[in-house]
Amino acid sequence: MVSKVTVKAPSSTANLGPGFDVFGLAVDAFYDTVTLTRTKNGIKIITDDDIPTNPEKNTAGLVVKNMKKKFKIGEGVEIKIKKGIPAGFGMGSSAASAAATAVAFDKLFSLKLNGNSLVEFAGSGEKASAGTVHYDNVAASVLGGFVIVKTNPLDIIRIEPPANLRMCVAVPTINVPKKKTKVSRGVIPKKIKLTDSILNLSNASAIVAGFMKKDPEMIGNSIKDVIVEPARKHMIPGFTKVKENAIKAGALGVTISGAGPSVIAFSKSSADLKKISLAMSKGFASANTKCQTIICKPSKGAADKRK
Repeated sequence: MVSKVTVKAPSSTANLGPGFDVFGLAVDAFYDTVTLTRTKNGIKIITDDDIPTNPEKNTAGLVVKNMKKKFKIGEGVEIKIKKGIPAGFGMGSSAASAAATAVAFDKLFSLKLNGNSLVEFAGSGEKASAGTVHYDNVAASVLGGFVIVKTNPLDIIRIEPPANLRMCVAVPTINVPKKKTKVSRGVIPKKIKLTDSILNLSNASAIVAGFMKKDPEMIGNSIKDVIVEPARKHMIPGFTKVKENAIKAGALGVTISGAGPSVIAFSKSSADLKKISLAMSKGFASANTKCQTIICKPSKGAADKRK
């Protein structure tokens, strides 16, 4: 019987422009690590990071609580969380902790759950940070690669990304409000024009085709969002300049990473990725904002660290 399991889960970018709440992509920019240990009773959270340790308010804690209840497990679980993904910056921080926890719990208690079930349990943890359950980030973190989320019933479609797809992520040094995801979801329009819906749908369809054809140019050229990005961009200082600079430097497509404020540029391995990253930094600098840039590629999903 296994008494302890450690799982590492990748950061992710959600939406990819027009695929709001539907598309997710695991990226190797950052990782969270979660260790679950069997105990006699209860749920205890240990962390050196500035995150809630009350299981009801912690994504990992909620996942363990829900899985214990579902599978009638009386034993306790200690959750040790090591955050590598900056919280509140649109890189799937809470989702990675939830994903790592669901996969670790599955291994700790030999449940042998399928991908959809793991994503569903991981998604239940998102209530702690986002206020609602949404599966785009957790699906990407659990399964890796590019994911399409279908709901009612939940069904995750995973597509292996092109080997030469690359991303430049710019993470601005700004204070993000608590419950930032909830705040950024609040600015999204309740009603949209049919013409805007059609434009987003056509671009989203082309992104899927790009992943199927392993074509980074088709993916990048289709990352255009006329609904959510215009409503959110005012929350990111210098966003318009960051995007404009990255495109001029050779990026194929640029958008807000998840709920932001990170900005992600899509390109391919043959591009001058350092030039794109520098151009994004200069865009933020134009709004007197510093940023960290990371060049990354698609990642595999959450995995046991022993493997």
